Amino acid sequence: MKPGYRVLDAASASELHDAQGDFALDVLMSLSEQPKRLSSMYFYDDRGSELFRQITELEEYYPTNCESEILERYAAEIVGCVHGASFNLVDLGAGDGKKTLLLLQHLAELKADVRYVPIDISEGAMVGLVDMVRAEIPEMEVAGLVTEYANGVRWLGVEHADRVNLVLFLGSNIGNFDRAHARAFLRRLWNALRPGDYALIGFDLKKDIEILLHAYNDSQGVTAEFNLNLLARINRELGGNFDLSKWRHFGTYDVFTGAMMSYLVSLSSQRVEVAALSLSFEFDAWEPILTEYSYKYLRSDIEHLAADTGFVIEASYSDSRDYFVDSVWRVDKSAG
Repeated sequence: MKPGYRVLDAASASELHDAQGDFALDVLMSLSEQPKRLSSMYFYDDRGSELFRQITELEEYYPTNCESEILERYAAEIVGCVHGASFNLVDLGAGDGKKTLLLLQHLAELKADVRYVPIDISEGAMVGLVDMVRAEIPEMEVAGLVTEYANGVRWLGVEHADRVNLVLFLGSNIGNFDRAHARAFLRRLWNALRPGDYALIGFDLKKDIEILLHAYNDSQGVTAEFNLNLLARINRELGGNFDLSKWRHFGTYDVFTGAMMSYLVSLSSQRVEVAALSLSFEFDAWEPILTEYSYKYLRSDIEHLAADTGFVIEASYSDSRDYFVDSVWRVDKSAG
C-alpha cells in the first residue's frame, strides 16, 4: 500500500532528523530570556499527547465537545460551500484527527469528490494520521504533505489547480497566536490560496471568566500535569534535573488581552542543570515560566480579522452554549 503522503521538501526531512537539537536550542533561548518562557509546541510528546487526550474528556474543558457538536450538527452546511466541486480537504494541525473524521465520514456518505490532505511538518505524526483515516474510512483518498503549512497549500494550488481547497484550522489553534501573529498567519494562508478557496477556522469565544479559569485549572489536576510534563520532557530528553515538586501550574485570564495564560511557577529559589546544554539556569522563588497563551474572541474580533486578511465570512456556526464558533471564510482577491 502507498504511504498516503509525500515529503515535499528536503527542509522537512532535515528538521525531523535533528528534532532533539531544535528542542535543546529552543530551551536554551527561552530559558535565557526575561521573563522566561517555554514554547507550547513541545507539549505534545507521547506523554503530553496522552494527557491532552485526557483533558479533552474533562467536564471543565469545553472546547473539544463544543466544536465536535458544531461539526456533527452542521457538517452538511459547512461542506456545502464547495457546491459539489472536486476539492481538497486540507487539514492544518489535525492532532489526532477525531474531529476531522466527523467531516470525512459525512463526505464519504455523500460520495463527494474529495481528497483528504493533512499537512504537518512531522512525518511521524503524518504516518499515524494517515493510518487512522485509512482504518476508519478505507475508501477515502488520502494524500498528506510533510512540509510547512503555507508551502503545502501553495503546492496544491499549482499541482492540483483543478480542485478547490477547503482548509481546516480547527480547535483553538488560531488562539495560540497573539492578534498580530494571527493576522500574519492568516495573510500568509490567503497568499497561498486561490480566489474561491475556503477556510474553516475555529474560534474560542470570550465568556464567563470562571468558565475559562475552570477549563485551564481542572479539579483533577490533569492540566497541571500536562503543563509540568514540559519540565519532565526536558529531564527525559535533555538530561535536565527539574524537581517537579518545586513547581506549580498556574492558569489565569488577562482581561486586557483576552488571553488565558499558563505558567509554571518556581516554589523556591533553585538552580536547574540541563546536561545536553552543559548549562544551569537560576530561578528565584515565585519566578514564572510562560508556557502558553490562548486568545479568546468576540464575534466582532472574528469579523475584523477576516476583513483585515482578505477573507469574506460566508457563514459561522456555534454550539448550543455559544462558547465556540467555526467560521467559513472565502478567499477574495478582487481588491488585490
